[in-house]
Amino acid sequence: MKMEPYPQWRMLHASGQILTPSMARDLRVPMGQDLQVEITPREHKKLPKQARKDPPMAIDRSHLPPDQKKPRQRYMEKDGKCNVHQSNVKETYRYFSDLFTTLVDLKWHISLFIFTLVYTVTWLFFGLIWWFIAYLRGDLEHIGDKSWVPCVDNLNGFVSAFLFSIETETTIGYGYRVITEKCPEGIVLLLVQAILGSIVNALMVGCMFVKISQPKKRAETLMFSNNSVISMRDGRLCLMFRVGDLRSSHIVEASIRAKLIKSKQTKEGEFIPLNQTDINVGFDTGDDRLFLVSPLIISHEINEKSPFWEMSRSELEVEDFEIVVILEGMVEATGMTCQARCSYVASEVLWGHRFVPVLTLEKGFYEVDYNSFHDTYETPTPSCSAKDLDGLQRGTPIACFFTPNRDKGGQNGAIGVEELKLDTQPD
Repeated sequence: MKMEPYPQWRMLHASGQILTPSMARDLRVPMGQDLQVEITPREHKKLPKQARKDPPMAIDRSHLPPDQKKPRQRYMEKDGKCNVHQSNVKETYRYFSDLFTTLVDLKWHISLFIFTLVYTVTWLFFGLIWWFIAYLRGDLEHIGDKSWVPCVDNLNGFVSAFLFSIETETTIGYGYRVITEKCPEGIVLLLVQAILGSIVNALMVGCMFVKISQPKKRAETLMFSNNSVISMRDGRLCLMFRVGDLRSSHIVEASIRAKLIKSKQTKEGEFIPLNQTDINVGFDTGDDRLFLVSPLIISHEINEKSPFWEMSRSELEVEDFEIVVILEGMVEATGMTCQARCSYVASEVLWGHRFVPVLTLEKGFYEVDYNSFHDTYETPTPSCSAKDLDGLQRGTPIACFFTPNRDKGGQNGAIGVEELKLDTQPD
């Protein structure tokens, strides 16, 4: 096996100079002077110019034992469905107190079955009553007797009573069977069936209309990137993910927020499973209000108030958490509120990556290439936490390591070195 001439790491000095082990041993190299090593950039047709200038970083999670890489039980699936099931609910009557919402929340095949069942039972119930009235009055015994005035003309059995019930409730009015004025009990029943039929129509048709026009389907055309990334932006470590809208009709008053789902133990020893912590994605600056015409990269600056303030790259690889992202807004076509959700577990957070640009300027318009919507590229990023990086920028001597570029080395097997600008880092 060929041994590496130097350990595969880099050190960042408080002045911003990147030190290699050879520089640390060679006292003739001034500390304020940059070490220049020629590096030939590799062209990649999909990557932007910025990505081709930055050396790629390799993400290696293989050092963890297999038994420690157990997949996290997701709190929310990638499509936005919450992975929480209600059990031992004894007060089930509460579902019937909000019957309309219960019917809307049912699955489609159950809703269609209930829709058909309610109408069929209603028609059969009132048809039975019409037949019972005709039976008590003796109309069924005087069929064909022109001197007899029945309650309902041409009602000669249960089938005809059932058909008359359908005509009454649906207001079809074929004109063959009609109620007479000599039947006061029939007039009362007609009023009751007309009123109850209107209520049934309003409830059932209303449920079907709301179910068809639910904004849940609109959320299917709102996209989230498969992974979130952590990299430098304007001299700060930032957690970023991308959102996009596939439709030409836009989401009005769109806003976005994020939550960190992680178990927590208080100072008193209380264990809180799935504790929710806010992740600031621009609430104080207004950046959480989105004009979602083209895909946007949502950024969370990892500062003192961030839950990732003390988390380094090595700690991220063994952490167990989940980031839930919620995008809300009104559908432009209907005015109804729409909500799309997504989540990222720790293994889906890529340290040292940025998103590939998808927006290009064509002749007279901007074009979005959704083939590259989920693509990322590697970029130099300190592996230390944002807290340590902040101390380094303030002059505190803290070692900050970088993953070297294994594809591009210096001469004679030396490690390739490039300077990382901490003041500004374009995205």
